[in-house]
Amino acid sequence: MTDNFLKLFIFNGRQGPFTFCIALSILCLSIFGTVTSARAQDAAKEGPAAAPAKADEKPTLTIPIILLRQLRDKNPPLSLLDLPPPDEGVAGARLAIADNNTTGRFLNQSFKLEIIENADVAELIKAAGEQVAAGSGFIVADLDAGPLIQLADALAGKPALILNVGTPDDSVREENCRANVIHLSPSRTMLADALGQYFAWKQWRNWFLIYGSQPEDKLLADAYRRAAKRFGGKIVEEREFKYESGSRRADGGFEQIQQQIPQFTQNAKDHDVVIVVDESQQFADYFPFRTWTPRPVAGSSGMTPTSWHPALELWGGTQFQNRFRRLANRNMRPLDYDAWIAVRVIGEAASRKQTDKFADLNAYIHTPEFEVAAFKGVKTTLRSWNGQLRQPLIVTTPKLLVSISPQPGFLHQFTELDTLGIDKPETKCLAYAKPQ
Repeated sequence: MTDNFLKLFIFNGRQGPFTFCIALSILCLSIFGTVTSARAQDAAKEGPAAAPAKADEKPTLTIPIILLRQLRDKNPPLSLLDLPPPDEGVAGARLAIADNNTTGRFLNQSFKLEIIENADVAELIKAAGEQVAAGSGFIVADLDAGPLIQLADALAGKPALILNVGTPDDSVREENCRANVIHLSPSRTMLADALGQYFAWKQWRNWFLIYGSQPEDKLLADAYRRAAKRFGGKIVEEREFKYESGSRRADGGFEQIQQQIPQFTQNAKDHDVVIVVDESQQFADYFPFRTWTPRPVAGSSGMTPTSWHPALELWGGTQFQNRFRRLANRNMRPLDYDAWIAVRVIGEAASRKQTDKFADLNAYIHTPEFEVAAFKGVKTTLRSWNGQLRQPLIVTTPKLLVSISPQPGFLHQFTELDTLGIDKPETKCLAYAKPQ
């Protein structure tokens, strides 16, 4: 075949320079194709060649994260619009894993999430211990206060850090605090202070406090009493609203409520605002627009304090919520946000230290230098005296943002964020105290 091309080449060389160039190109391509084909045949005989290794390529660091989820037998909420989704909290953690991996691709880091859920607390703690023994040191815990303490004690002295997103209980942050637990969800005192500051800003000095009969309701009522003393409010009257847990007023029950709530709130001392305390959401929504005296309702219904709200558009919140909606096909709820920021804490530490070693990451998370972006307009950090995340809190109605606390004018010698919740001079947490 090459001889024929040579004859064609010589012939065309006599026809002129343009034809000669075309013939020369055809000859070169022919020779190149023949050589390439021969090399390919030799390579096929020798078998597939291994890809050359890059001398500077680093192995991917894999950081496992466990989401420990207590399945609770809760009574349904009053409104069908408030039915919790089955993936509440889980979807937020998954979004954070995706965010961590987006950055991790550039740093040879990979994050994976394993979800362990059970109604049996003993089984949850057992599973968590097995995961820690296998090398999974970070546990995002959606647990009640008692199970959280049990888990912390079971993992004491082991390479594990528990990130609380499931309970607002102040005692697990204070007198019952544990050194291996940090808290990403706001405490009851933080939530009460966020609302109390807004009342002070509005000069709503006189508060009418209504609370439920459940233990958590009484703890939250204590937080509002504390907030009143802190911010110049006065609780002019308190009343306990007794109800049967789980009882719903359907099939015309609104008529009974329309009679009951005005009668219950009748003859109260003069007040500027009604604070309804109902942490389990069993009766609070009955109070707006039904009180005897026309006053705003706040607390567990009406105007509420929270860590997140789906109407928040500030500080990139719209884009953040849109990403969540594409992932979960629903709006982000506060538990989703708390779980998201818990997983992001781990991702932020890993990106800064560029390691997967638990001891190094855990130590860095507890340093004053650590901070994490949280779509709140300011850096969020952990309190050194009890492991609580300090952050702005949202005061909102069901549909729209009302305000952001801390409110203007509430000053602090270090950070205004410490005007929400237990400050360092007040803390009863001894586990975080550094040895002198």
